[in-house]
Amino acid sequence: MAYDFDELLYLLRIEKLDHCLFRGLSPSGRTHPVFGGQVIAQAIMAATDTVPEERRLHSMHAYFLRPGNAGKPIIFFVDPIRDGKSFTTRRVVARQNGEAIFNTSLSYQVVEQGSEHQEPMPEGELPDPETLESDREFWDRIAESYPDRAPKRENLYTSIDCRPVLRYDPFKPEPRPPERMVWMRANGRLPDNPVIHRAVLGYLSDLYFMSTAMLPHGLSFWKGNLQAASLDHALWLHADCRADEWMLYVMKSSRAGGSRGLNHGRLYTRDGTLVASTAQEGLMRVRESKS
Repeated sequence: MAYDFDELLYLLRIEKLDHCLFRGLSPSGRTHPVFGGQVIAQAIMAATDTVPEERRLHSMHAYFLRPGNAGKPIIFFVDPIRDGKSFTTRRVVARQNGEAIFNTSLSYQVVEQGSEHQEPMPEGELPDPETLESDREFWDRIAESYPDRAPKRENLYTSIDCRPVLRYDPFKPEPRPPERMVWMRANGRLPDNPVIHRAVLGYLSDLYFMSTAMLPHGLSFWKGNLQAASLDHALWLHADCRADEWMLYVMKSSRAGGSRGLNHGRLYTRDGTLVASTAQEGLMRVRESKS
């Protein structure tokens, strides 16, 4: 995951090695597993490089196969499996050390007009993002209660400004309904390239998402008794937007079982336009406590 905005821009600079062959880098000096949103964004950048400019990404379906190593480059193989009259399909496999860590199918379409409807943005009193705590402000505050457990300020991820409508104690989570709303945007001005905005939207669509299914069970990444990982991820892009302007991510889990949790999401611009829909299943395996 990119720690700051400059690192986020760095991640999006995919290097073209050959026809349909690309290399993506991670920020130097990082040893943590690769963030799923990073691989999503880089795969979008690689695949889109092989598609005519007039065709826009409208859907992506991906599987996370192995943990990625942030200390090594990721090689992206793009398979141009179909170029139709109005749709283009690409298949991308991301590899490290000769093994696939991620694979996805992406579909592009020429711009067309047609009938429209959408699920409306949640109604009721919704606080403006400017009135809410940022993640950095939240962790600064909670570090006073957990000085030995909260992340250090320099280790906080600030490339995306995330502001949940409701906060809870991540070290002592209480069961609550499996739904959440988070205002999000890139924490800086992005270039005026719509491909970059789509890639960043893919990046941020993986934030806060998987843990939604954990809420009814009082589970948290920070309790130390949970093995968690994204298993798959689906993204549908309905309209262009700027990923550096506020979007409301509305998330809900419809089911958990078999150590897996299923989540669904909707991303709205501030004026209520539904610009993307998401779905993801994640591993949420509770480890037995040691006696």
